[in-house]
Amino acid sequence: MIQSFNPPVRTLMGPGPSDIAPRVLAAMSRPTIGHLDPAFIQMMDEIKQMLQYAFQTKNELTMPVSAPGSAGMETCFVNLVEPGDKVVVCQNGVFGGRMKENVERCGGIPVMVQDDWGTAVSVEKVAEALEQNPDAKVLAFVHAETSTGAISDAKALCELARKHDCLTIVDAVTSLGGSELRVDEWGIDAIYSGTQKCLSCPPGISPVSFSERAVEAVKARKTSVPSWFLDTNLVMGYWGAGAKRAYHHTAPVNALYALHEGLVMLQDEGLENAWARHEKHHLALRAGLEAMGLKFLVAEGERLPQLNSVFIPEGVDDAALRTTLLNDYSLEIGAGLGAFAGKVWRIGLMGAACNQRNVMLCLTALENTLLAQGISLEAGKAGQAALAVYAS
Repeated sequence: MIQSFNPPVRTLMGPGPSDIAPRVLAAMSRPTIGHLDPAFIQMMDEIKQMLQYAFQTKNELTMPVSAPGSAGMETCFVNLVEPGDKVVVCQNGVFGGRMKENVERCGGIPVMVQDDWGTAVSVEKVAEALEQNPDAKVLAFVHAETSTGAISDAKALCELARKHDCLTIVDAVTSLGGSELRVDEWGIDAIYSGTQKCLSCPPGISPVSFSERAVEAVKARKTSVPSWFLDTNLVMGYWGAGAKRAYHHTAPVNALYALHEGLVMLQDEGLENAWARHEKHHLALRAGLEAMGLKFLVAEGERLPQLNSVFIPEGVDDAALRTTLLNDYSLEIGAGLGAFAGKVWRIGLMGAACNQRNVMLCLTALENTLLAQGISLEAGKAGQAALAVYAS
């Protein structure tokens, strides 16, 4: 007979999901109430207000989509892209490719700007693409590419788009709450994220925000939004202002309790402090990894602090090492994707998992496991390098 499922306790330092904060787990266990209950509607308004803070925006259309980050991506594309629309799509990793697929499924025409995986989106190439395609309606790019750990200059890219009267769609799944992100100041029109990275929440919710320009574009559509569930015109009847809400779907009540708590924690820490914390622990982890002789995939200056991709040393059995980390240390790190499968590890430092304990655990476990595979290392050097950063 099948028994209740009790998962092993892991330390999650892969590309996501990341460790859930204990306060967030506790919030999920609170009594379920109706999704039209006045108390729940009050909480919804608080979630919107705190998401506006996290995104640094005053956009009225700021809300959590009741589905994972991929649905947030689809929400932006199905509302803003119509058949025949030309969209400049930047690809420097896996998730730019998913943007392209969304454009095609909406009947749009993708114009691809390709950059090497592990590098930031080239502002110069985007400028050239926009010059050559003056009829482009949207510029779409990934702010923080989780497949490689590269961060792109969202501010510069959005300034370019505005100059060419182009809307922007931005993937901030891994950057929200972990890296500087200023929606209003940078002129971002549509943006989506996920709860399972730097917000310290479980997967399953996707925060999105649409500027007034984007809302006007949705209202001016010549065709209906091809997704009923993700049509912002409909869902804002539920997530809009006022105590009276129109039923749209049964919201994931307890998952929204979790998001509320995660956002309260972000508010209490302070957004800039959260950005600084991710940077600090990244620097300590970097020092330890480099002390082991590991090389980063992404050049300094384009590295995403919360996702660290390092090349696997020659002679190391990638799958065996990650299995040992999981079995002996209950530690999960991520494998490479695409062309970097079997060539890099992706080590995450996100949200509640971004702390000194996890940095030291990861360095010790990785060093011990590499030594066990016969790699020549100076035992203890990685930890000392990290501690030196913390002491400075």
